[in-house]
Amino acid sequence: MLKTIAISNEKGGVAKTTTTISLGTALVDLGYRVLLIDLDAQANLTLSLGLEPGESEKTSSDVMLDNASLKNTRRKTDIENLDLIPSSSRIETSEQYLPMRTNYTTILQRAIANATNVSYDYIILDCPPALGAITRNALAAADLLLIPTQAEYFSAYALRNMMSLIRRIRESDNPNLAYRILVTMLDKRNRTHRNISEQLRSTFGEGVFNTIIELDTKLRESPIAGMPITHYKPNSRSSTQYRILAQELLEYAKETENKQTA
Repeated sequence: MLKTIAISNEKGGVAKTTTTISLGTALVDLGYRVLLIDLDAQANLTLSLGLEPGESEKTSSDVMLDNASLKNTRRKTDIENLDLIPSSSRIETSEQYLPMRTNYTTILQRAIANATNVSYDYIILDCPPALGAITRNALAAADLLLIPTQAEYFSAYALRNMMSLIRRIRESDNPNLAYRILVTMLDKRNRTHRNISEQLRSTFGEGVFNTIIELDTKLRESPIAGMPITHYKPNSRSSTQYRILAQELLEYAKETENKQTA
């Protein structure tokens, strides 16, 4: 059964795009077919996979603004079974014009529901660092919202706005939206990091993944190499942690399916 995961945090610099590509490739390495959708005007996901944001005839903005199908918008990447719908600066236009349309918050939800002619196990949405029309669409379409969060004050504080948005989306467009927080860029030597990480787990309980992504300089090198960390340095600490995250995600998905069929 197809699962859609939105990766979002209002706070930038929390390894949102890194998590999108690393989790996606970890799932591919486990034998799953994955589509990544870049919804961020910065197009870092698109660049990380070796594509220039302006070179694609169709991008995610065509899905959002022109009702283009996922099949006609996707691009193959150099990684087998990993496809991408790239982004461009035009996606910013969506934030301005989408609210003028009827039922604008469910455009992406409908596009995914209508994509019966594409075969993926997971669709992963890389959201912009804002809680506007694009992110609302992503959350309305998602089965799970994954929130990368640094163990720092401003990143943790931004969770307030995200939790408020989750409540609104559940009330209006997606009553079954679940969320999980992923602690990223953790420096275990830093007492503040350790304390905030523990506070997040105490506050949100099972809403926090057991997996933690620690600081790793190799993560900064992998985009320059044009490769996800799991392929650039497969034996690095962060590669191992993202593979563990993929396994934890699969266990979560299985538990969710069992509850739905019980």
